[in-house]
Amino acid sequence: MERAGTDEAGGTVRLDKWLWAARFFKTRSLACEAANGGMVHVNGLRAKPGRDIRVGDRMEIRKDQFLFEVAVLGLSDRRGSAPVAQALYEESEASRRKRELTALALRSEPRPLPGGRPTKKDRRAIIRFREVQG
Repeated sequence: MERAGTDEAGGTVRLDKWLWAARFFKTRSLACEAANGGMVHVNGLRAKPGRDIRVGDRMEIRKDQFLFEVAVLGLSDRRGSAPVAQALYEESEASRRKRELTALALRSEPRPLPGGRPTKKDRRAIIRFREVQG
């Protein structure tokens, strides 16, 4: 499934461009940082931002606490709408389930309390709250 902006001769696109076009990262520089940081693996191997991606490649993309396991279905070096971006890859069902369980676990964790003393603004809000309650 060739798209506009692909390399017609070999059917390849740079990894950082594809990650950006598929909307895994908001900017190409964030995609480069993730690839250089070892957060992206292509066909089981750590990938650099300039690596050529082909249709059929399998990728593992770690973003925050989430791991995406996807198969490349299409190529593009242009960022389009979300439905166009989702047509570029297919996520495995096991990956989707793991992400949902991770999201559920993160939501159920208690949020950390803010550290340190309250600011003057916080203190005034506390005083107003106490006045209203009692």
